[in-house]
Amino acid sequence: MFGGLANFVQSQTIGPPPKDVPPPTPIRLPQCNPQLTDAADGESERNLVRFLQRLHRPGELSEAHFAALGVHVHTDAPAEDVVPNPSYLPSSSGWDGIDLDEARRRDDTFRRRLSHGGKSPEARVYLERRAELSVPNQAAFRTVRRIKPEPGEQPARLGGSYEFFKQMEMMAAYWDDTSLPPLSTENEEPPPLPPRPTDASSEKSGQVGAATAPESNARSETDSSTKPKQPERVTYRTHPGYQMPPEYRHNFITAFVKLVAYDFACNVVAPRVEPRLQLLSAPCKASSKSPPSQMASYFPSGCVFLCKLPTTREDGRAGLAFGPVAAVSARNTTNFNTATESNVDFGRELVAALITAQHRAREGKPETRFGEGKWWATEKRWGGGEGGPIGREVDGDPVVGDKDAAAAPGSKEDGPASSSSSSTSSAASRSSSSSTSTSSSASKPSSSSSSSVQPPPAVKQAQQQQQMAMRGQPASKKPRKTMSIYDMYRMVRLPASTWDRKTRYQAVGRARGAGYDDVFVLSSLFHHLCVLRVRVPDRLLEVLGGAAPDDDDGNDNEEDGEGGQRKKKKGERSWGKLEMWRSRWFDLFVVDERLEAMRLLWGVMGWIMRKEGEGEAGEDVTMKDVVMKDV
Repeated sequence: MFGGLANFVQSQTIGPPPKDVPPPTPIRLPQCNPQLTDAADGESERNLVRFLQRLHRPGELSEAHFAALGVHVHTDAPAEDVVPNPSYLPSSSGWDGIDLDEARRRDDTFRRRLSHGGKSPEARVYLERRAELSVPNQAAFRTVRRIKPEPGEQPARLGGSYEFFKQMEMMAAYWDDTSLPPLSTENEEPPPLPPRPTDASSEKSGQVGAATAPESNARSETDSSTKPKQPERVTYRTHPGYQMPPEYRHNFITAFVKLVAYDFACNVVAPRVEPRLQLLSAPCKASSKSPPSQMASYFPSGCVFLCKLPTTREDGRAGLAFGPVAAVSARNTTNFNTATESNVDFGRELVAALITAQHRAREGKPETRFGEGKWWATEKRWGGGEGGPIGREVDGDPVVGDKDAAAAPGSKEDGPASSSSSSTSSAASRSSSSSTSTSSSASKPSSSSSSSVQPPPAVKQAQQQQQMAMRGQPASKKPRKTMSIYDMYRMVRLPASTWDRKTRYQAVGRARGAGYDDVFVLSSLFHHLCVLRVRVPDRLLEVLGGAAPDDDDGNDNEEDGEGGQRKKKKGERSWGKLEMWRSRWFDLFVVDERLEAMRLLWGVMGWIMRKEGEGEAGEDVTMKDVVMKDV
């Protein structure tokens, strides 16, 4: 009956390129790759936390701070170096043209045991992710915007990557699609035609043209066949990239990470408490009589965390998260023309890695809040005096400077206003007493009639003014359920907690018996993604947490690479170095690069979520126990 209405529904059309578009934002990736020298600064280790606490502005960050931490970066590291055990990486080739039956036959060597008791995703899932991410951008944008496909083409099936391409389509309004040639070459006008011949030479030219026509047509057909056909553009950039809202990039990277992480029982979780890198200086004495003092500070970060999903229904209902597994840092900076801007961006990546390492190190430890058991966080005091009630704590004393409270009767500061108010209140009290006596004498026969008598309005107003003058503030209509701001300010208590009550901190995927923790950071700038592996020594976390240097403790030995003890050189850092492996930047607008980024992310998730005790020494993981159980 209503089938004919479908003919009146107009499909969305593709308009011409917009005019007067601002110039694109140039993509210049930061170049900050500190290299550790052999000479170590022992004085920096002694005062490392104090040295970091003197940072007040981002522009003050320099390479000296990275050298004090012992940062050493391996740039453009291959995927086999970023993942501690390369056997967890899927093969880079051999996935084109295989069917589902062949993918199922690869499950025996492809799937691994995970820490939650299950197995890693099947090879079929990896093949589906590759197929979904291999869809050209413009074809995916047609599906997102519900535009008909090009003639002779089938609609693109995005599957689980629909959200990823949806966020990419929103970013395409601020960034050019780098999978296509620049727009300026496509809209270039063809060269002008040669002038038409005169009448005298028209016959000759006509004969020559007739002879050469088949040859020119054949040449044009061969040129058109060799030139690859470019897809028709669906989206065009209308704004510069630096004007893009930050949440676009965050949603874009989160959608890409979820494509792989969700199959490994992980998800991106926004922290309920602001992520902070806690810094606590070593105890020091100002004098021989004073007790040792410590200074606490922190560096905030805007990163989010990749955490394990709960495995039980009760934990899922409670909204618990386990981890963190890795950090996701998407930053909105687009200008890296100076070395200072590159240092600041690298510092944000480093802070995200150290925060993740601190959170993972909380496993099995109780929270120790700064100032716990100290007198300045438990004892009440007021300016060094003897103490006692102040302000509104004194009953009957009006608040000084409260313009809303009425003046007290008999005060000399108000002058005639106070005398008039006192006379009004006294007159109102006399009238109220006389009216009360009259009503009491006249209302003896019935008790209900006495309760229905109300005082005059002037008497009620005078009584309210007296009550307001005694209390200092008007009576609230409803009782207060929470403490007022004034009472909260007056409380002496510890600083706010930095632990998330609904996060069960765990060092997921940490190698057993190692003196370090491999922390992964998924870093994003522009529409690019980079994976970092940061090897954070346990000793560095202890120094950042307020531990004294080794020379103060009398311990001059440290562990070598084989678990033994060696003599520490003078001026050498007790934690050695802070080593980092950085992959190359992957442009997620390009199909080949986002496939390689997905392969690297698959290997990282497989390594972190592996079964405890498997593949930790860099050796290949065998599946003998899995075969025995299957048999």
